[in-house]
Amino acid sequence: MSGPDLRLGTAAGRWVLTACVLGSGMALLDSTVVNIALPRIGTDFGASFAGLQWTVNAYTLTLAGLILLGGSLGDRFGRRRVFLTGAVWFAVASLLCGLAPSIEVLVGARALQGIGGALLTPGSLALISASFHGRDRAAAIGAWSGLGGVAGALGPFVGGWLVEWNWRAVFLINLPLAAVVVVVALRHVPESRDETAEKHLDVPGTVLAVCGLGALTWSLTAAGTDGASIGVIASGLAGVAALVAFALVERRAPAPLVPGDLFADPRFTAANVITLLMYAALGLLFVLLVLQLQVVSGFSPLASGTALLPVTALMLLLSARMGALGARIGPRIPMTVGLLVAAAGIGLMTRIGAGSSYLFDVLPAVIVFGLGLSGAVAPLTTAVLDAADDRHAGVASGVNNAVARAAGLLAVALVPALAGISGDDYTDPVAFGAGFRTAMTVAAGLLVGGAALSATLLRAPRTPRAPSPVEDGPHCGVAGPRPVPRGHRRTR
Repeated sequence: MSGPDLRLGTAAGRWVLTACVLGSGMALLDSTVVNIALPRIGTDFGASFAGLQWTVNAYTLTLAGLILLGGSLGDRFGRRRVFLTGAVWFAVASLLCGLAPSIEVLVGARALQGIGGALLTPGSLALISASFHGRDRAAAIGAWSGLGGVAGALGPFVGGWLVEWNWRAVFLINLPLAAVVVVVALRHVPESRDETAEKHLDVPGTVLAVCGLGALTWSLTAAGTDGASIGVIASGLAGVAALVAFALVERRAPAPLVPGDLFADPRFTAANVITLLMYAALGLLFVLLVLQLQVVSGFSPLASGTALLPVTALMLLLSARMGALGARIGPRIPMTVGLLVAAAGIGLMTRIGAGSSYLFDVLPAVIVFGLGLSGAVAPLTTAVLDAADDRHAGVASGVNNAVARAAGLLAVALVPALAGISGDDYTDPVAFGAGFRTAMTVAAGLLVGGAALSATLLRAPRTPRAPSPVEDGPHCGVAGPRPVPRGHRRTR
């Protein structure tokens, strides 16, 4: 692997860290703050609830489907080059979102944003891993994680404030941020690439993954309005067929996105199934709660955007400690207890309704949920990486990241329809409130299921190891597990 050897305490090192934090921060913010703007977007465009679902899911779809390819492109063609391409792409797509004249154009622009995010997200951490070495690498990754957590904490507040002014500003704010990223990266970030990277890109696998997820998501979303029509059933079957074909192609590809021997350890499969359940619940929560607070409880966008701020604060305070505990005693107990506590927090959220008080109704539920989530996220990352051997550490984390995003994508497409939320229900407090309670019950059940799997399928790590700043650093993991760059090697 070629790359410089920078020191974090130098000006050159700080510039690299700045560019990487800003780049990944843009992608992180747009996966969360847009949820706050959904009621205003729906009102302005006269959109159905399906249109709001696609405003969220179009971004997640392309990000989940292309994030592994984004890491491979950086390794092969140059990490700075791909990172810069992602920043420019993301900015142009954000401009299209901000100027969108209709919900259909907004959804298309959001899909383009996801492509940019798939280049930015793995590229930022890969640049840090390639630019720093030894203790400076560990410190830089820890700083990147911590600053990313701060960005996650400020995002809902800034997003709520922007929505109070104009929802389009949520997207347009990315333009000056992207300009800073491009200027700093061009002037201060050195190029690096992996000289041992595979020369073949898994294009067939990527196409099948995106098409499979896309068809399945469309089918589940459309079922909320069209029911079990022929088109809905055909699309769902086509999506399943494409995902099955993806699994078959990966077994024979010369450079697969998902190496088959990753799943040789059953703990890796178990950890990713738990990830699927956990992030399906989180995807539902972070989309529906801000709508519930605005539509039913009458909160302003700013108040609803900051309602979950205690979750991020608890994550920043506790995730490092819980990660260290998971590394010492194994992830099974912290994850089991954490997921059960988080499920209890979501159960308390079913009490949120018309006339709810933040102090007495919202805050207790948020604190219980945040405590549980803090106990589960870092040990889950530990479990994923401990189940993969050293040469697959980077791709194992990338697969887990893609699973997390795909889980949220499919849950937001399916569960609202099962809960009876469709059409213009998001403008009707009574109809939306009833659907919200049903959906939160489903979300709590998903977390209980994840806890049961954690208790029965996860064993202690094969060899105790020191906590890694990538796995255990203070970060906000609510938007998906932090990816580990291709080529990063964990220590035992």
